[in-house]
Amino acid sequence: MRVTSEQCLDDGVLEREFTLGEIPGTLWMPESAAPAPLILMAHNNGLPKADARLVARARHCAAGGYAVATIDATGCGDRPRSAADEQARAELRRAFQADEPADNVFESYIGPLVEHAVPDWRTTLDALLALPGISGPVGFSGWTAVGIRVAVVEPRIKAAAFFAGGYVPRASREEARQVTVPLLFLLQWDDEGNPRQRALDLFDTFGTREKTLHANLGGHTGTPWFEVEDGNRFFDRHLK
Repeated sequence: MRVTSEQCLDDGVLEREFTLGEIPGTLWMPESAAPAPLILMAHNNGLPKADARLVARARHCAAGGYAVATIDATGCGDRPRSAADEQARAELRRAFQADEPADNVFESYIGPLVEHAVPDWRTTLDALLALPGISGPVGFSGWTAVGIRVAVVEPRIKAAAFFAGGYVPRASREEARQVTVPLLFLLQWDDEGNPRQRALDLFDTFGTREKTLHANLGGHTGTPWFEVEDGNRFFDRHLK
């Protein structure tokens, strides 16, 4: 892991930009020297790691005593996308604009993104847990489709908070039965890109016996800030 920049922010959080091979990432940590549990924070497909909403959540978690890391996984953010990825994204935009069914386009685009993203996250996790000041245990927050796979294949994940936005491929819906860690599931009731019944059915599918659903009125980007604070309390219960 190579640190490319480092700065101390005004909320007492240390921010480091890093690269790990071809993977660019950001790590936020409290200034305290005490070892901190780790939260992997993944944004939904295509959005960069520097997205303002993700950064605000990450800094709040870091100020609460966590090491928080995010990356641009393959095909996301500023990382190169294949011609097939670009075509799928264009078809997805066209389907939305025309108010046409987009399940098949979602499947062909999001499915491969998940397959490529999860190895990047596991590689990043290995590198982060080798750093001084990060002790584990580990939580996952954010992108549901990737989070399901990470929670299933990565035994170091001890709790997860998923945002029920975006499409979850068929393979992820099947894998949800194998998710057994404590789960917080956030749903925007009026999410224009995520029919609520699909999200409710997915919540019912998760195999864990300790799962909580928080539903709020509003569209895809309207998650209230108090859910970020509740998310910290959720991780406090399971990671500290």
